[in-house]
Amino acid sequence: MAQMHLLSFLIHGPMNHTILSWADPDDERVAGLSSIRYWQDLARLLERGCFDGVFFADLPGVADRYRERVDEAIRYGMCWPTHDPAPLVAIMAAATEHLGIAITLSQSAHHPYSAVRTLSTLDCLTAGRVGWNIVTGHLRGEHRAYGLDQLDHDERYARAEEYMEVCYALWNSIEPGAIKTDRQAGLLADPAKVRRVRHAGRYFRTDTVGPVLPSPQHHPVLFQAGSSGRGQEFALRHAEVIFSIQPHAEGMRRLMQQLRETARMLGKAEPVRVTFGVQPILGGTEAEALRHQRELAERIPIEASLCRLSSTLGIDFSQFDLDQPLDQMDTQASRGMMAAMSGVMAGRRVTLREAATHFGASAGILQIPGTPEQVANRLIALWRDTGCLGFNVTPTVNNSSIADFVDQVVPLLQRRGALRTEYRGKTLRENLSD
Repeated sequence: MAQMHLLSFLIHGPMNHTILSWADPDDERVAGLSSIRYWQDLARLLERGCFDGVFFADLPGVADRYRERVDEAIRYGMCWPTHDPAPLVAIMAAATEHLGIAITLSQSAHHPYSAVRTLSTLDCLTAGRVGWNIVTGHLRGEHRAYGLDQLDHDERYARAEEYMEVCYALWNSIEPGAIKTDRQAGLLADPAKVRRVRHAGRYFRTDTVGPVLPSPQHHPVLFQAGSSGRGQEFALRHAEVIFSIQPHAEGMRRLMQQLRETARMLGKAEPVRVTFGVQPILGGTEAEALRHQRELAERIPIEASLCRLSSTLGIDFSQFDLDQPLDQMDTQASRGMMAAMSGVMAGRRVTLREAATHFGASAGILQIPGTPEQVANRLIALWRDTGCLGFNVTPTVNNSSIADFVDQVVPLLQRRGALRTEYRGKTLRENLSD
């Protein structure tokens, strides 16, 4: 019987997806940035909750669109500082046996050889528990940090296609049976079964062989979040799991239908596997959960929310009327996110003020306030209604809200047969497929 799959949706910084969450007296994240134990305790907690893994988003450059400065990002800890998630793979894997760890690694700042070397080293160390969230890199702050020119939306995907061509060639460079480790003969590997990769394309050049021993899952599980037309095509060609942020259930259903239609157009027969971002907000009563939801939003200054929205959508929103409909604006940045945020909600268009307020509290992720029973019921209903694979669950307060979800919601999902009670696979790919 099919079961729901859960990933913990995190960022290696002072907040996850709720601005100023670090200011909550119960939040441990800032201290956790300097603590190996923090991340290992969190990994053990998620494994106890039978999560497939952790999914680390990443913003490798400071937000600098709003008012053409970085002041708001720094002042409010709005995804700054931005620590590298890659070291957390080894740290969290060392404390667990089954938990997968997927990291975002942008194609903009890394040559394909560098990406394969880093990701496959981690995948080999963890015996196949690593995933790669492929992003083409749309944030201006990232390009400025690395001294790169920013490509427009569609060219980023053209470059990404060649990027993946090189990655696949490197992963496939070491053929099955190539590794001998014959001590008596002094033979580590058979050169006849290690192919040289010679690539000279429009964007990349390389002349080498695969740099890392193959892991049990051959290469990391591939995730991608393309939501625009061009992005959907790329995701369906390469991703084993597509991740999406949609602010409401209708957007989830619409995206699933679009992806299925695009898959048919591309001649792909396999089912479309999608996880949607959700943010549970638990309370002993529904009223308590709704009060907590309001408190989260009320704590966030509007300029902090506009700073994040500006960075993600590539527009300096300080220039616009806060009550202007968002769908009147165009951007070369995240078109899928723009479409999701500017959709019709409750029969009306979304204004910039509404979008910024919601984005500041949850980065556009669907919030689910309620009692544990209500949250479990809503997750099951969304899962069945959309036909999605499962959810990327982002917390509010770290790590208490994660512990509350594991202790109060997970048992309800398990009792109803919607979530595993034990791991059956050894690799991340196996666990995502069971």
